[in-house]
Amino acid sequence: MARTRTLAQTYRHFGEVDAAGKSSPLYARVAVALSESDRALSAIGTAPARKRHPAVVLAALHDLALAGRAPALAAAYAAADADAAADAAIDTLLCMTDPVVEIATRRRLRTDESGRGAVLYPAVAEAARRAGADAVGLIDVGCSAGLNLGVDRVGIRYGNGPSLGASSSPVQLSATIVGDRPVPARAMPEVVARVGVDPDPLDVSDADDARWLRACLWPGQPERAAMLEAEIALAATAPPLLLRGDAVDMLPDAFAHVPADALPVVTTTWALSRFPPERRLRFLRRLEEAAAGRPVAWVSAEGVGVAPTVPTLGDRHASGHSIIGLVELDRSALHAEALGRCWSRGRLLAWLAES
Repeated sequence: MARTRTLAQTYRHFGEVDAAGKSSPLYARVAVALSESDRALSAIGTAPARKRHPAVVLAALHDLALAGRAPALAAAYAAADADAAADAAIDTLLCMTDPVVEIATRRRLRTDESGRGAVLYPAVAEAARRAGADAVGLIDVGCSAGLNLGVDRVGIRYGNGPSLGASSSPVQLSATIVGDRPVPARAMPEVVARVGVDPDPLDVSDADDARWLRACLWPGQPERAAMLEAEIALAATAPPLLLRGDAVDMLPDAFAHVPADALPVVTTTWALSRFPPERRLRFLRRLEEAAAGRPVAWVSAEGVGVAPTVPTLGDRHASGHSIIGLVELDRSALHAEALGRCWSRGRLLAWLAES
């Protein structure tokens, strides 16, 4: 009973606070309905404890709807009918408990969303400028589906400032600039390698993997869904190399895929927070080992104090924003700098570095 009450409270909080705060009336209603159904909570309770979170279970239900296996739920979502969605979600969960639990257990929740390119593009361009590089090889750690690896192929508009990237790209991003320093209007050099490292990467050319990416988006948000479709289509035209495995262990293999005459630029966007502190330091050691034979750059967008050696600018931990960091490594030399701050996963950006 205590477990059920705790699970019920978790789902109610998700519906009344999390989903409501993100303007998702469909998920708000569904989550509250699940919290009020003892049978639904019992079904959810058959999943491993770490896989009972509302966002994971709702994504599994959404995956079944997108696959055509839960037509009533799909129709309710399409019609934006919150009450019908609540009823259909409970029915689907009760009738298809095993498939829901299997998907939730097998899959990892993904948050591949637009906006990260707005942070990465100017930082990668700055790393290349400082290294005097005419070409870069991108290595994205925690890449999931590798959407960050197409950063040079998207268009980005910075408020009233510069437009960077590909103006004709089907993927167009925007960011609001905070402060009075503009983002440098500098083009990224040629990208000659795109390598992603993830424990469980998603291949956007695989129908099941692409559907899971869609399922992780909350229904009733057509603009975000359209952006993801454009990102998936763009990535599919030039699929990156995706390496499956531990990020720290696989980094040497990733570096081996970057041509010798290109600057390897490792990128992490809110990935290191999943690492315990000692593994973050091991990650940095891997970069230092690679830099023994060639210059290496690491561009990060991580919470304050998460990325080793990146200055915190005196900001507090868990302050609600992230630091855009650049670490340059060449043999025994290491230089770390905070290029800026960002909020809302890159939708607001304050550039701080001298250009």
